[in-house]
Amino acid sequence: MADIKDPENTILVELKDGSVTIELLADIAPEHCARVKELAREGAYDNVVFHRVIDGFMAQTGDVEHGNAETGNIRRAGTGGSAKPDLPAEFSKIPHDRGTLGAARSQSPNSANSQFFINFSDNHFLNGQYTVYGRVTSGMDHVDAIQRGEPPVDPDRMISMKVAADVEK
Repeated sequence: MADIKDPENTILVELKDGSVTIELLADIAPEHCARVKELAREGAYDNVVFHRVIDGFMAQTGDVEHGNAETGNIRRAGTGGSAKPDLPAEFSKIPHDRGTLGAARSQSPNSANSQFFINFSDNHFLNGQYTVYGRVTSGMDHVDAIQRGEPPVDPDRMISMKVAADVEK
């Protein structure tokens, strides 16, 4: 964990192929960062599948209501969120570059909740329309290995997600 500058604003996602470190941009999108940390600390993201993975575009996950591979009805993954209220958009000038974390939402800009996506490539057509609130700082090769599909036939999942500050050194 030597490359982590701010453990309170860093999340660690364990995938089948290894760990992914994501630096949260708490100064850019404080409410989105607080939400992802809150849900991670509750264990809500553990075992949640990547339900929409488009080659060359992005990998989407985070449906804590339906996406848990062990307790949810994953056929409905992507249609839910969490029991917490939706978040207001926190748009910024941060571009949707490869490795950035974006808030997934419905048509309404203020409908983001628990779902998010990680960009496989620079997706600048999303700039100013979806909240960017983090960036992968290590483990992007593990993100690149996520099973593709809408939905994938045999979806990969987040084995666990933790806030780095909570992980014993």
